[in-house]
Amino acid sequence: MRGEAAPHTPVWFMRQAGRYMPEYRALRAGRSMLECIRTPELAAEITLQPIKAMPMDAAILFNDILTPLPVMGLDLDFVGGVGPQISNRIETPFDVDRLGVPAAAEVMPYTAESIRLVRQELDPRGVPLIGFVGAPFTLASYAIEGKGSRNYERTKRFMYGEPAAWHRLMDKFETILADYLAEQVKAGAQAVQIFDSWVGALSIYDYVTFVKPATGRLIERTKKLGVPVIYFGTSTHHLLPQMSSLGSDVMGIDWRTPLNDAWKLIQPGQGVQGNLDPLLLQGPWRELKHQTDRILAEVDGRPGHIFNVGHGLLPETPVDMVRRLVDYVHEQTAK
Repeated sequence: MRGEAAPHTPVWFMRQAGRYMPEYRALRAGRSMLECIRTPELAAEITLQPIKAMPMDAAILFNDILTPLPVMGLDLDFVGGVGPQISNRIETPFDVDRLGVPAAAEVMPYTAESIRLVRQELDPRGVPLIGFVGAPFTLASYAIEGKGSRNYERTKRFMYGEPAAWHRLMDKFETILADYLAEQVKAGAQAVQIFDSWVGALSIYDYVTFVKPATGRLIERTKKLGVPVIYFGTSTHHLLPQMSSLGSDVMGIDWRTPLNDAWKLIQPGQGVQGNLDPLLLQGPWRELKHQTDRILAEVDGRPGHIFNVGHGLLPETPVDMVRRLVDYVHEQTAK
């Protein structure tokens, strides 16, 4: 992440601790997503499952980008087969003003405790831990839509129709997310990722006008914590110059943009993370190997590359393919 020499290209995967692993499904049986997040022993165990199963170069804390929403006053539930649902979504400026911004240490102490437990297991292995949050826009879109969305119609209508309330909402998310990341780093997270998963739905003008100010402040505050920062979104080829100008150490790139093109669009000296299509892990090895070779050829030995998928691993992903891919990248890039 700092562009320094490494013995091989490091590998970790978004959603590497999760539904594709039989151990995860067994642990989750009869337990809700929020229960697992809020129980440090369970969150730590899930975080460690892929580290124990294969030679990942980093662990990412088992958590969810929507974890801050309930403590702010939004009724969040993870519905099996459907996804996150918010029963009291934001519809008016008053709904924005009623949201609280409590101290993360007081209302989400379980996250820091999960990190401390995980570090006790990771440190002897020499494996670092990545913490994360969702970005203000992505959290705002869930809060306004009440669920995932294809076109973000409610979000855009609110953004265009109530710009003052929109910026108050972004400010609230920036405040609680910066505090939450500070608590994660204080507890032992050695790097952090900010997921702006849905920001690619916006035009360049809308990103600059409605999103960039609050997200820029969040990244600026986070960099002062002294750990590397990754900033990631999907379908963001057109936004990469604006996103990268916010100064993260690493830009996460999805599978739609070749890495050698991405390097031309981002700031000099920034690293890149990516960018395999996660569905390739469900295809034949010959194609997965071919496209892995293609990505490594695009990197061409440049420093600051983290091999990752271009979005999260999917539930149907075979564990053996994940393990085989990690081993292959290590073998092909060993110095």
